[in-house]
Amino acid sequence: MEKPSDTHSFLAFDCGATSGRGVLATFAGGSFRMEEVYRFPSEMVRRDGRMYWDVLKIRDHFVACIKELKDKGIRPDSIGIDTWGVDFGCVGADGRLLGLPRCYRDPYTVGIPEKVYETVPREELYARTGIQIMNFNTVFQLYAQTMEGDEALKSADAILFMPDLLAYLLTGNKVCEYTDASTSGMMDQGTRQFNKGLLEELGVRTDVLLPIVQPGTKVGEYDGIPVIAVAGHDTASAIAAVPAADGNFAYLSSGTWSLMGIEVPAPIINKESARLNFTNEGGIEGTTRFLKNITGMWLLEQCRKVWKAEGKDYSYSRLMEMARSEAAFSGRINPDDPRFANPANMVEEILRAAQDDRKGAKDDRKGAGDDSVVILNAVKTRATREMRPQGANLSDAQIVSCIYHSLADRYKEVLDMLQGFAPFKIEKLHIIGGGSANELLNQWTADAIGLPVVAGPAEATAIGNVMIQAKAAGLVRDRWEMRRIIAETFKVKTYNPL
Repeated sequence: MEKPSDTHSFLAFDCGATSGRGVLATFAGGSFRMEEVYRFPSEMVRRDGRMYWDVLKIRDHFVACIKELKDKGIRPDSIGIDTWGVDFGCVGADGRLLGLPRCYRDPYTVGIPEKVYETVPREELYARTGIQIMNFNTVFQLYAQTMEGDEALKSADAILFMPDLLAYLLTGNKVCEYTDASTSGMMDQGTRQFNKGLLEELGVRTDVLLPIVQPGTKVGEYDGIPVIAVAGHDTASAIAAVPAADGNFAYLSSGTWSLMGIEVPAPIINKESARLNFTNEGGIEGTTRFLKNITGMWLLEQCRKVWKAEGKDYSYSRLMEMARSEAAFSGRINPDDPRFANPANMVEEILRAAQDDRKGAKDDRKGAGDDSVVILNAVKTRATREMRPQGANLSDAQIVSCIYHSLADRYKEVLDMLQGFAPFKIEKLHIIGGGSANELLNQWTADAIGLPVVAGPAEATAIGNVMIQAKAAGLVRDRWEMRRIIAETFKVKTYNPL
């Protein structure tokens, strides 16, 4: 089936930490529409006590999606891939994948930052890379694997970050895309290339690193279809799709993680940004995403999993109703407490946080720089504000309310920090991603921050992915034209503070 000459289609593979999808975008006669055409799981797998990503299975889903489209007579003009950051795979000199990539939620990097600081102090590491300290940063993963004597890393000819690795498995060509590389904790913010001197000091191999390329670079082809290195880090693709008319905004990419930040022309690296553990990551067109990672809907997703195992399969609309019914509940947790990173049972961990606080573990240092030690007010009863012991009858609705309010409070805290760095007045918060559909949390966030919240589009990551492909094809000029088209095409909803 031949397409009209003015019709262009682009296929985005948008891979999250629990699922992925193929999204087909069509540009025709000045209109733009998108359709999800394929969905697949991308869950972690456990082997020998370690956690990995089955990238070969993900690649097979890509191939199946492309075949389904081909069977329907659809041949996209190009393909783009975005994923989460920091994780990577090792490729041998013969082109083989040397084992599956380790998962950032594998606890093998716990304690590794402190070992790195013995060679490169924390302040110096931040000053040289501008990346917030999180124990799963690529630099810490590489150091940990080096110390383990990991055979795949020792034998590797190259390491490829997740979107580049998946593109390689389709095309056989290796690249290292800028936005994803920028999250690694190994890039010099001035040169926008890897800081090899830093890695050499840590005893980490540098000959496995590829030169960095910018979004829009052609990687190769699969079945004759060009594969484009888009903004491979999913947040970078999502920020490209913020439907803003000017630069006076903050953004919140809301999903499993919440990424809150501002778009600025250059990195912000100073003692205060280091103290508050903000990060400088690459955006499109030479911009910097100055942001902070906040644990997002992971909390609710994991509680939902526990409740489902107990026979209570709450829909997301039902969860909103439950939270609304307990809107006055005063319980709070710190979403970024490391104890919530990957507990065996999230519901029990939230209750345990309440018990620990009751025993005197509370630390109310709001705005402190080290997210690993900050603990805000833990779960309290609505009536007496005294801690309930573990195992007390906190209702499921109270737990959901606690999570929503805690996220909204954390968003306000981080937004206040951002205003202290922004070279402009933040006038509104754009919430994009799946979490933008959560009407109750959007309203509570607007109430907490005292600014309008503009919610949508929910499919921002896939939209940004295809828009960068459209730019590579010469259909749009820059990110502002992208944003204008997005604002005209997709419905958004504004929540004003009450």
